[in-house]
Amino acid sequence: MESQVKIFSGIATEVLAGKIANSYGQALGKVEHYRFSDGELQASYEESIRGQSVFVIQSTMPPADNLMEMLLLIDAAKRASARHIVAVIPYFGYARQDRKDKPRVAIGAKLVADMLAVAGATRVMTMDLHADQIQGFFNVPVDHLYASTIFLPYIKSLNLENLTVAAPDMGGSKRANGYAKFLKAEMVICYKQRSKANVVDSMTAIGDIEGRNIVLVDDLVDTGGTLCKAADMMMERGALSVRAICTHPVLSGKAYENIANSKLTELIVTDTIPLKQESAKIKVISVADLFAKVISSVHNYESISGNFIM
Repeated sequence: MESQVKIFSGIATEVLAGKIANSYGQALGKVEHYRFSDGELQASYEESIRGQSVFVIQSTMPPADNLMEMLLLIDAAKRASARHIVAVIPYFGYARQDRKDKPRVAIGAKLVADMLAVAGATRVMTMDLHADQIQGFFNVPVDHLYASTIFLPYIKSLNLENLTVAAPDMGGSKRANGYAKFLKAEMVICYKQRSKANVVDSMTAIGDIEGRNIVLVDDLVDTGGTLCKAADMMMERGALSVRAICTHPVLSGKAYENIANSKLTELIVTDTIPLKQESAKIKVISVADLFAKVISSVHNYESISGNFIM
């Protein structure tokens, strides 16, 4: 019997999962989420998934319950005899912990990869990992999608003259270079110095800024400190406008306040993580159609490279 696709969601990503399922052409599968009085989670499938291709959608941003629920859903699918179990993780949490950058620290991204495999995931689908090499932490196939597929058409639609793509730090230069090449634009790299995580002490830029429309490119925005400091610095140095595109809107701490008070024209993000509040400066572009197309390709053993434009 040929397996059928069944799409399920964890609590944290129900809205996005509903959009993905709708784009795919079916309703979300039935899952019961139960929480004991002490806060312990329990998840169960309320329909048969024996011999089926199960796609479990959940971003693993904090709290850790989101990751734990994903693991429980994968384990439940394995014990219910699903044929294939694909962990669809639009935002892969713990990706910033991808190496030992000082003694006696964990490599969180590798630990999460191991837990997903042990739980029973036979494949992982995610978007814009903080570091591409995290794919090598998995012993199962990884479909790594890129938000550039939806961001680039939006940037082109703005018809900005004197366009310059900027990397907010040295680590993002490869991503920014890809955007700049595709858009045939100039490129700028910001250099920042930190005393500790989420705190930028100083920042400068390498490249021409005056009279340019700047688009900052990054994989995620957390407190917004780096982006806002970069935008303010560039406007002071004569930029015509500064926009930022970031795949994952983590937006913790005073992020919304920082963005509202900054000189950013707008911040364009995706819905891999639901926004905590509305903001006039934040535009959300959905990744639902892209994930639905790739789910269809994976199920039918088709190439997914045609879904990428960069």
